[in-house]
Amino acid sequence: MTKKDVLELKRRFKKNECTFTRLSGCYVNGEKEIVLNIGETFLNLEEEEFYKYLEIAKKTLSGTVGNNLLELNFPLTEEAPGGKQQFLMGLRESALKNDALLESFYHHVIDTYDYAGNYLILIFHDAYDVMAKTSDNNKLEESEEVYEYLLCAICPVTLSKPGLGYLEAENRIGPRIRDWVVGIPENGFVFPSFSDRSSDIHSIIYYTKNAKEPHPEFMEFGLGCDPKPTATEQKETFKSIITHAIAPIEQEEGHYFMEIQESLNSLVEEQEAFENNQNEPLLLTNNNIQEVLAESGIPEEITSEIKRSYTEEFGDTPPAVEHLLDTKALAANVHRKREKELTAQVQVLQQKLEETQQDMEQNTAALEELSEDYTIILNVSPQKAGQISSQIINGKRCLVIPMEENEHATVNGVDTPL
Repeated sequence: MTKKDVLELKRRFKKNECTFTRLSGCYVNGEKEIVLNIGETFLNLEEEEFYKYLEIAKKTLSGTVGNNLLELNFPLTEEAPGGKQQFLMGLRESALKNDALLESFYHHVIDTYDYAGNYLILIFHDAYDVMAKTSDNNKLEESEEVYEYLLCAICPVTLSKPGLGYLEAENRIGPRIRDWVVGIPENGFVFPSFSDRSSDIHSIIYYTKNAKEPHPEFMEFGLGCDPKPTATEQKETFKSIITHAIAPIEQEEGHYFMEIQESLNSLVEEQEAFENNQNEPLLLTNNNIQEVLAESGIPEEITSEIKRSYTEEFGDTPPAVEHLLDTKALAANVHRKREKELTAQVQVLQQKLEETQQDMEQNTAALEELSEDYTIILNVSPQKAGQISSQIINGKRCLVIPMEENEHATVNGVDTPL
């Protein structure tokens, strides 16, 4: 499953392109009791309801692949008769017209979804006629396959906030009537997965709004898949491993972690330079993490500790490098290095200033020594120097300097009229 696959599905969730055949669902209260069942032909919905439900379907395919959208795989046991994949296959084939299957599905979600409060379970059925495409992505007027799938959304239902409002019947301002409002989905899934423009019955697209709390219990017990961490969870775990290991040697807060982030970012940039590999994520394996740590200046003994913890945590399922990038840490590192550069520049300028001051002091001292040997010291321009002559005036030898009307002379630092 790629971002391109997800966008292809989402682009169809429009009034003129939507082909949902049926919408079913149930409203569950805080005591985990089904209060209301829903069953509608989707295209027969009132226009306002149509767009509201369509927006919920769109939200179930929103967010980032690998973080909000996870591709979960069914183990072989769940693909056997009686397994959860087989149950979903039957629900799909019924096109949501088998009430007994739907009732069983609702109760299964209620039993395996850990949520305190009221919520709405919605499930859509669709059959997408996937058109063939040429190598330049132009559509052909023929179908490659019909992708038949279910889209499930679990939406919180919360009581609206108290407040004042205009009571039209009484023509006064008074307390608003609080009602139950359906929110955007917290979790959901699409079965089967849509991968490389084709149906993949061995996997499911799982959606979570909150990447920090993706409800792994529902992945495992509700859908029968091995839980998969989100990119947010992987990033937090990775940061915890690093900060714990480097704490004894950390001299500047966050220094080593920011250096590691920069090394990871360099790997991603190198990967992006190769167009052929853009669709394949770069994984941070147990082997190349050692190279990253070495480039970041981590001491060897700390590197061994980090690598051991990393292997224990991620094992045979290494995360994508881009999932471990911390944009705040990268930005902080750029700022930190810029500050260091400016500090170094100030130090260089300060040193040059001190050297200049020393030169001036030496020149001043030299002039003072020179003034002791000579009674008169003249500072004139090269042009004026050629006009100076020596004459005997009143029996005394004198220096004669011609002066123009607009010229001035300074004697001992004082502007003197001559």
